Amino acid sequence: MDAALLALAAVWGAVTGLLIPRAAYRFAVEPEEPWRTACPAGHPLTGPVRGWLGPARCAPCAAAPGTPAAPGAPTGTRTNVGTGAGPGAAPVEAGRDTEPPAPSAAYAPGVLAPLVTAVACVALAAATGARPELVGWLALTPVAVLLAVVDRRVHRLPDPLTLPLAAAAVLLLGAAALLPGHAGSWTSGLLGGLALGGFYFLLFLINPNGMGFGDVKLALALGVALGWYGWTVLFVGGFAGFLFGAAYGLGLVLLRRAGRRTGIPFGPFMIGGALTGLLLGALAG
Repeated sequence: MDAALLALAAVWGAVTGLLIPRAAYRFAVEPEEPWRTACPAGHPLTGPVRGWLGPARCAPCAAAPGTPAAPGAPTGTRTNVGTGAGPGAAPVEAGRDTEPPAPSAAYAPGVLAPLVTAVACVALAAATGARPELVGWLALTPVAVLLAVVDRRVHRLPDPLTLPLAAAAVLLLGAAALLPGHAGSWTSGLLGGLALGGFYFLLFLINPNGMGFGDVKLALALGVALGWYGWTVLFVGGFAGFLFGAAYGLGLVLLRRAGRRTGIPFGPFMIGGALTGLLLGALAG
């Protein structure tokens, strides 16, 4: 195994993971609210790409931590945990909305996102090796982790992330299919995206309160990635997402932290299942 390849994947995952907290803070708002443009203290978020890229804290907050919130600064919002909660879930009873993390808490730098991103990138590099599709996996991983963080916070999968992720998966794997040494099929990837996206769309039509439409859009990208390695991997990765979500929900019920009607964010489990499928497909490729 190429140690240099693993080291490069780890560095890529760590560096891109460090950019996730700021983007997650900005995206983690209710559907009717605009993306955040200022920190909890009211300082405008500046930097590359209109302030979307940069450290979790803005320069004034980093220089003077604990700065009190300025008048008119963003405050906490409420979210209905039944939105995009996953199959079989239903909205929580009226009056039982849950409070997402306050902006000040979500704004703090964290190590979990960079760590998860780095570990996922290293695992994909170890399983895939120096095959062309690895470039695609490494490019898609930070966005997938960002989506999982946002969905975990506000039960929402924003269109500016899910739709470009699907397009990027198609383009990156299309380019990989033109290079020698790849271990997948672009055609089966496209069909996989249609199949998994269509399946989630059917679930949405059956129970729109239990399956968010953001999950349907995310399924397009995950289906393309899983379908690259064939129908067996597509099935395994898709089923693993449901299995992980069901285990998490059952655990909450057993711990009495949720009821049978409590919704959960399903995106992180879809992504975790897809990662499982990709690792198995890459190892078998």
